Amino acid sequence: MTPPIKVLLVDDQALLRSAFRVLVDSEADMEVVGEAADGAQAVELARSTRADVVLMDIRMPGTDGLTATRMISADPELADVRVVMLTTFEVDEYVVQSLRAGASGFLGKGAEPEELLNAIRVAAGGEALLSPAATKGLIATFLAQGGSSGGDGPSAAEYSERLAALTGREREVLVLVAGGHSNDEIAERLVVSPLTVKTHVNRAMAKLGARDRAQLVVTAYESGLVRPRVE
Repeated sequence: MTPPIKVLLVDDQALLRSAFRVLVDSEADMEVVGEAADGAQAVELARSTRADVVLMDIRMPGTDGLTATRMISADPELADVRVVMLTTFEVDEYVVQSLRAGASGFLGKGAEPEELLNAIRVAAGGEALLSPAATKGLIATFLAQGGSSGGDGPSAAEYSERLAALTGREREVLVLVAGGHSNDEIAERLVVSPLTVKTHVNRAMAKLGARDRAQLVVTAYESGLVRPRVE
C-alpha cells in the first residue's frame, strides 16, 4: 500500500488547526504528523516529521509563513517538502512573494473541504496548486504591484539570459502555463501528448531555476515574457 501523505498544519489559530486536523485525518490516504503555531516551529517540525505537505498560514506572529517558506525551500534536506500557503483572501499582498519563496501554490481559508484535500494531493504529487482562478488573482496582484513582486528577485538581464536558454516550444508552453492552463489543456491546444508537455515544463523549470509550476508563472510575468491584460 502507498504510505499516507504526511501533512503538517501551521496556523496561529488553534481552532482552525483542529478543524483541519479532523478533515485531513478523516481521509485514508493522508495523516496529520504535526501542528505549529508559528513559522520557526514549522521549520523544525518539517525537518523532524519529514512532512510531505505543509499547510502554511501566511500571517502569524513571530516568524511568519513567508519567512518559514523561504527557510524550507532553502534547505536541501527539505527539497521534497511542498508548501501550500493558506490565505484569508484568495489573493493578498504576500501571495507573489510566497510563490517566489518556494510555495507550490495557495488556497483561501474559505475553500471548500474537497478543495483543501485536493490541494494536498496535488502538492504531494509534485504538481503546483495553481488553478485558473488563482492564476487570475495572481495576475491581478502583479497589476496592482506594477508587474513586480519586489526588488529581491533576478534582474532583467538575468531573466533575459535564462529565457534565451528556452527553446521556442518551451517558451510557448511557459506562456500557456502562465495562463493557468493544465498539461492536458496545453497538450490539446498544441496537439501533443500530456507527457510531452510535462517534459517541456520540467525542462523550462530546470533552465529557469524554478522550483515548480507556480514559480514558472511568477517568472513568466516578472521577466516580461507574459504581460497582464486588464479585462
